[in-house]
Amino acid sequence: MNPEGKYKNGFKLTLHENDMDLPLKWKKPRTIFVNSMSDLFHKDVPYEFVERVFGVMKKASWHTFQVLTKRPERMNHFTNKIYKDILPNVWLGTTIENKEAVNRLNELKRTRARIKFVSFEPLVGPVGKINLKGIDWVIVGGESGPNHRTMEKDWVIEIKNQCRNLEIPFFFKQWGGFTPKAMGRELDGKTYDEYPDIHYNTKTITPLQFNGVINAGKTETPISGIYR
Repeated sequence: MNPEGKYKNGFKLTLHENDMDLPLKWKKPRTIFVNSMSDLFHKDVPYEFVERVFGVMKKASWHTFQVLTKRPERMNHFTNKIYKDILPNVWLGTTIENKEAVNRLNELKRTRARIKFVSFEPLVGPVGKINLKGIDWVIVGGESGPNHRTMEKDWVIEIKNQCRNLEIPFFFKQWGGFTPKAMGRELDGKTYDEYPDIHYNTKTITPLQFNGVINAGKTETPISGIYR
């Protein structure tokens, strides 16, 4: 790591103002996963900064932006009290790792967004029966890395079946393992690459963290990109 470079602060939250307008320079439509290694709605990210990010996403209407957070209560507050425009090109989602985090689902449902999605990744425990009504997309994936925790097949099937009952698109990302690709991404001999019907440019996916919130503190688990 270059101590004088962009990541000189390591895991300390850093806002890179100079990167704010990057998406406006990309003329070809892309799907942009915002802050793949951090959280736009971290408690130390000012709402003023978040509002500027949403302003850029509004201007860059030819791109699709996916924003994932572990703090949907802040996202809920922002979309209902501060920034009330519903942007058709911005998808808002939350991470649920196990049943202890299922309470985030209700906060997500109260947000104002064209597309709402849940990322069950890394799925480290069962979530049980949950109410996915009002959710537009579900992603499931296992944990990867040297200290990964094993994801059980029953946990995945339980979520998939609930998606089928409500006709929610189901994306199975990976089983996880020492590396993301270690165990593959087939479920019962099949891959699941389903998206909401509104997703129009799946071939130009770019996992890019454009607004420069690099990470959110040493106690945070970095959110891996949906796409690698």
